[in-house]
Amino acid sequence: MDNSLSKVNHISHLATKSVDDKNVNLLQNKHNKDLEAVADQFESIFVFQMLKQARQSKLAEGIFSSEAQDTFNNMLDLEYSQILSKKNNFGIADALIKQFQSHVNPKKDK
Repeated sequence: MDNSLSKVNHISHLATKSVDDKNVNLLQNKHNKDLEAVADQFESIFVFQMLKQARQSKLAEGIFSSEAQDTFNNMLDLEYSQILSKKNNFGIADALIKQFQSHVNPKKDK
C-alpha cells in the first residue's frame, strides 16, 4: 500500500511539473513576443529621431514653409520610420533583444 501511494504521489508530482513547465513555456513565448514588439518600436523611434534631425538640418527656409507643412513632414517622417524599421534591418532591435533576453527569461536553477 505504501509503495502504491508513493507511486501515485510521484505521478501527481510529474503531472504537476509537466503542467508548470508548459505554463512557463507559454509565458516565456509571450514575453519573447512582447520583447520583440518593444524592440521593434524602439528601433522605429530611433529611425524617426534620425529623420527628424536630418530634416531640421536644412540650410534655408523654403518659400512655402509653414507650421502646417512642418506638422505634415513630422507625420510623414513617423510613417517612414515605421516602414523603414520593418523593411530594413538596422540591428538595433536585434541588439536590444540579445541584451534583454536574459532579463525576460531568466535561467532556471537546476
